[in-house]
Amino acid sequence: MTHRIVVDLGYGDAGKGTVVDWLCARGPEPVHAVVRFNGGAQAAHNVVAPDGRHHTFAQFGSGTLTPGVRTHLSRFMLVEPLALAAEARHLAALGAADAFDRLTVDVDALLTTPYHRAANRARESARGAARHGSCGMGVGETMAYSLEHPDDAPRAGDCTTPGRLRRLLSALRDRVLDAFPEADVPDVDDCVDAFTAFGERVRLVGGDHLHRLLRTGNVVFEGAQGVLLDEWHGFHPYTTWSTTTFANAETLLDEAGASAVRLGVVRAYMTRHGPGPFVTEDPALTTDLPDRHNAFGPWQGTFRVGHLDLVALRYALAVAGGVGELAVTHLDVARARRDLLLCRAYEIDGDPLGALPVGRAGDLEGQEALTHRLMKARPVYEPLGDPVETLETGLGVNVGLRSYGPTAADKVTARPSRPGPTTRR
Repeated sequence: MTHRIVVDLGYGDAGKGTVVDWLCARGPEPVHAVVRFNGGAQAAHNVVAPDGRHHTFAQFGSGTLTPGVRTHLSRFMLVEPLALAAEARHLAALGAADAFDRLTVDVDALLTTPYHRAANRARESARGAARHGSCGMGVGETMAYSLEHPDDAPRAGDCTTPGRLRRLLSALRDRVLDAFPEADVPDVDDCVDAFTAFGERVRLVGGDHLHRLLRTGNVVFEGAQGVLLDEWHGFHPYTTWSTTTFANAETLLDEAGASAVRLGVVRAYMTRHGPGPFVTEDPALTTDLPDRHNAFGPWQGTFRVGHLDLVALRYALAVAGGVGELAVTHLDVARARRDLLLCRAYEIDGDPLGALPVGRAGDLEGQEALTHRLMKARPVYEPLGDPVETLETGLGVNVGLRSYGPTAADKVTARPSRPGPTTRR
């Protein structure tokens, strides 16, 4: 088997979905299943089929438009049943009416509920101008609640036991209202009805199911968000409550005695949604280079655009442990724009900086100190040149896939990649 892990090396929105879609529709080997291994319903992986159909994948794997490709939501995924049902309805309208039939969910996956979402939005609103840039979907609250109340955190398997589910949701609702009395929350019985219907509709499985998937055919592990937003190595506090590196996928593979090629996805320029450090941001590009499938969000804020940043990407590679090859997207934009630049170094208080320090995982004070430094950094620019050649020489990694548009037909494979990091068997 040739399994692959697809991870965004930036701040997200680099094109993980379109790369996963290509791997499933036209990749070098047939793909049996897509495994989601971090994040939740806040993901927004845009896929455009050659015939023009478009879907923004949140929880289903981005290979779902390819007939027969399954989705497995691992125990590291945060499952939001209501949003999943809405996504399935849209997929059915696009011709993938059997999306639910091709879905399996690990019984230990945490559930994101309307109560988590209400707490998320109330907390983020209370921050005012100091917002962290949340997606407003309750993902962070789901993780925080599971850490504070591990025995009371609802999981996918609880959807098959209405009595236990009702107790868990009632306790969750009461705690949210204690913290945020004005929060708009639904009736517990309504949530129980909806979640038990979900439990009856989907196939809930144990951890050994993934082991069988890995033995049955090639699997693509699809990450969410980007390495620069990682909960432990991102620029705190403007991060996500999720491990966005290869770590979760590697844990699942190690448990099954399997390995995979690591594929890092990069845009030919940089983007970021919401607040936080973005050294190469260019306001002119933000206003002059719109993204068809990314725009202002009421919780995330502005979709920001900037120049290619080798300093940030080298940092992402370092904290992620390297990649076997790169996939570079939006090369059609780079080809059309002559004003895109390259940053190889920063200047902070007059001193040059070519690399960011990699701190100890979990040292959030250290990461916040790094954030403060980056807020003062200024980019040192030079002409971009050929972005593929620039990335290969600047990062020391072969570009195995070039993307010149949103569909699988717009992808071009490069020469065979030289050996690169894989997960340990």
